[in-house]
Amino acid sequence: MIKNELVDTSLTLHDFYYDLPEERIAQTPVEPRDSSRLMVIDREGDTVEHKTFRDIIDFIGPEDVLVINDTRVIPARIIGRRSEKMTPEGRIESDSTAPVELLLLKQRENDVWEALAGPGKRARVGDIISFGDGVLRAEVIDIIEGGMRVVRLFTDGVKYKTVYEALHVLGTMPLPPYITEKLENQERYQTVYSREEGSAAAPTAGLHFTPELLQKIKDKGCAIVPVLLHVGLGTFRPVKEERITDHEMHSEYIRVTEEAAKEINERRAKGGRVIAVGTTSCRTLESASDDNGILHSCNTDTGIFIYPGYKFKMTDVLITNFHLPESTLLMLVSAFAGRERMLSAYNTAVAEKYRFFSFGDSMIIL
Repeated sequence: MIKNELVDTSLTLHDFYYDLPEERIAQTPVEPRDSSRLMVIDREGDTVEHKTFRDIIDFIGPEDVLVINDTRVIPARIIGRRSEKMTPEGRIESDSTAPVELLLLKQRENDVWEALAGPGKRARVGDIISFGDGVLRAEVIDIIEGGMRVVRLFTDGVKYKTVYEALHVLGTMPLPPYITEKLENQERYQTVYSREEGSAAAPTAGLHFTPELLQKIKDKGCAIVPVLLHVGLGTFRPVKEERITDHEMHSEYIRVTEEAAKEINERRAKGGRVIAVGTTSCRTLESASDDNGILHSCNTDTGIFIYPGYKFKMTDVLITNFHLPESTLLMLVSAFAGRERMLSAYNTAVAEKYRFFSFGDSMIIL
């Protein structure tokens, strides 16, 4: 894991707490996407304005570059039954028919995944979990840190040729637990520019953009450049340690192409600002940049943990939603804008009845 260069060891988990009434948690997305509210925070002028998200174009210049995360959420939650067990000799024996749920978080090589299992006692090494009458199966091959399971997925090869094909039929969208209402349109938990499948959660800051708004941004002269971070446990795993410096981030896959790095570097060298859409784009940029502020192409994992004291290398402007209290995401935006400023902005958002979390409103930090 990459730690901060300038560590503030005095910060505790409670330093990132704020009081949020339950009714402020957005249960459904607004329509159209860009009609959500936008809080504009100017760090230099120390001002706060209240706008509508489509007004964001007024804060984007023709020389800037908008960096988006074009990952796509997969139906990563699958519920099956532990119907079989692999013996040490390699035989398959019948076992319990008890239900077990897997949440696929990170794909390794081929069809091997890291996953959360519930209940864990029904997902022991050697167990085979059957989904959809056996057309998709998962063999538990290892147990790693935090009780995570490593599973190998395989299909029957008849009804579904690939694992992804089976997941799209048997899996469900892994909405956060604080969203209790049914999502009628599954595409509303995808950005309009989502492209490559692999995330267990949406990069929610991007949910506010419409194709029309993106076109207006392009027409203004701003470049729109994709990077990739497949959202996994590192993004939404809660912090349990009292000292935040003791928290360990789980690694997530990132990719920056040579073309993306070249365009972002050229824009910034000419005075343009790098505008990160969301904490995932920000973490990707910061992971792939050197101390001289140069972005490099990469195809790797990142465990970067950004909290107050971090010196940003590439991100000039941040677009982000309102995050959970005491979360690593709130710590990141506090590093970017200052902890006291962010907590004050969050308290203002509560008072102004902003909508919070994945389907909630947004802010742009200038």
